Amino acid sequence: YKSWVNQTESQTGQKSSLPYEVSAEQALSHPEVQRRLDIAMRHLKTLTDRLLTAITSNLDKLPYGMRYTAKVLKEALQEKFPQASEDELYKIVGNLLYYRYMNPAVVAPDGFDVLEFSAGSALLPDQRRTLGSVARILQHGAAHKHFQGDSAHLRALNDYITLTHAKFRKFLVAACDVPEPEERFNMDEYSETVILNKPLVYISLGELINTHQLLLEHKDSLCPDPTDPLRELLRDLGPVPSIVDLIGEGVVSPGDANAEQTLAQYSKMEVSLTLTSKFDIFGSADDKPDARGLLLSTKQLIIDVIRMQPGDTLGQVLQASSSQDQETQHVRMMQRRAQRDARTPEKMKRNQSLVADGNLSLEEKKRKILRSLRRLEGLGVLAPPDGEAQILALIAKDIRNQRRHRQRRQAELVKLRQTLHGLDCKSAFHCEQIDYYSQYIRTCLDNLTAKHRGSGKKSAESKSKKGKQPTLSYTAARLHEKGVLLEIEDLPVTQFKNVIFDIVPGEEGGTFLVKARFMGVDMERFPLKYQDLLQLQYEGVAVMKMFDKAKINVNLLIFLLNKKFFKK
Repeated sequence: YKSWVNQTESQTGQKSSLPYEVSAEQALSHPEVQRRLDIAMRHLKTLTDRLLTAITSNLDKLPYGMRYTAKVLKEALQEKFPQASEDELYKIVGNLLYYRYMNPAVVAPDGFDVLEFSAGSALLPDQRRTLGSVARILQHGAAHKHFQGDSAHLRALNDYITLTHAKFRKFLVAACDVPEPEERFNMDEYSETVILNKPLVYISLGELINTHQLLLEHKDSLCPDPTDPLRELLRDLGPVPSIVDLIGEGVVSPGDANAEQTLAQYSKMEVSLTLTSKFDIFGSADDKPDARGLLLSTKQLIIDVIRMQPGDTLGQVLQASSSQDQETQHVRMMQRRAQRDARTPEKMKRNQSLVADGNLSLEEKKRKILRSLRRLEGLGVLAPPDGEAQILALIAKDIRNQRRHRQRRQAELVKLRQTLHGLDCKSAFHCEQIDYYSQYIRTCLDNLTAKHRGSGKKSAESKSKKGKQPTLSYTAARLHEKGVLLEIEDLPVTQFKNVIFDIVPGEEGGTFLVKARFMGVDMERFPLKYQDLLQLQYEGVAVMKMFDKAKINVNLLIFLLNKKFFKK
């Protein structure tokens, strides 16, 4: 309705007889509004269908983390609310996957690198409004939420919302069908022992506190065994700390009026945590290694031995004597490893116990392997009499896992390089856009005032004499007749003839200074920018205030300036 009124006024230069502020029902009573609305609704459904098809046909591109989160959410809700139907559960899952994850990219695709624009191009306001409308329909479809208290034209979309949800439902069922992380990433309880780099986690202080709180609340279900290591860790940590406990008491003063806001900001501050096992034997001086550490060192010793000395079985290799040539080759291999370790960054270096094992001779390593195998059998890690075969199977599994880890690491490096290249390109593109728009705006503003400057000899002579465009003067009564001036607060219409408005062109193109005089006395001045008026028109604002008292019709003021100054 407002678009129709604005378009009519801008084209005719006459004030519309229709009121600016109406209810939705009053706006829908006009046939022209109904016609435009029907076209817009059909267009909206078409765009929504296209976007929904693009989403549902690209399930493989949905990150595993989001899919697994959706799966856990559904299972947790099903356990918590066994009486809830599948439809109700998938409504919540749909809200997570679409509204929380996809909706921001639908509303602002340029902000999430979904779309790339060259210099001089960007999403128009109308396009952004259309995307907002499509996103709203998709949000209601994902959550199966009908329009209830809205106008009739929106309630008419409820049948379409139901059809959209049915398509979303199939997508959500497939999205929740993912394997467990252990299967997805080929991890087990011993995988940590073959990882050279300790995991690094970025987490905010607020999330850290919430995680601690959740672990304490659900420790009975997470670790029902009293001897579970997690229970020992939670006992060591004690109660849940506050933000002040983490950042220190001197950061926030007790009497500070903004203490809550400051603490809220600190709760969003991210910290990096290097995850180190409390039970890692390499960080202690204890001579009694735990099963994990002992298994790791034994596997490394076995690999060193079988690389130097052949044999049909591990038992034969360990019982056979080493030749002088094999000992010499072993020493050279250890020297090459030491040289390689010397070039390795500090954070990626091998554990000191593994380095110490490298100084042993081949025969000493065999004897240590035999002792370690008996110890692992005593700890229950290996089951006799097949302990040798079992540890060889574990070594083979580690080799396969390491190969997968290397492949994933290479793939991640490729993605990181691509991301870095994309960020560099986007940075250069933004700089180029800034330069382009700055030049474009300057050129447009200059052309606004100089468009017809050289349109004839008479005009040129006139301009050279005057040096600048003349001032435009109107009484408030005349502007009121043209529809430009709607009202002046605390001043009756009968006094409008005593108020004169002077519109003076500024030195910079597209700028004006509006002076108000009452009975010949200068009252106030108002700086006016043409581009600000265009911005208001884009936003659908029909009325603006000038001098905090005069209400001005934006569309008709633009029409007046175009006619008098820009010859449009």
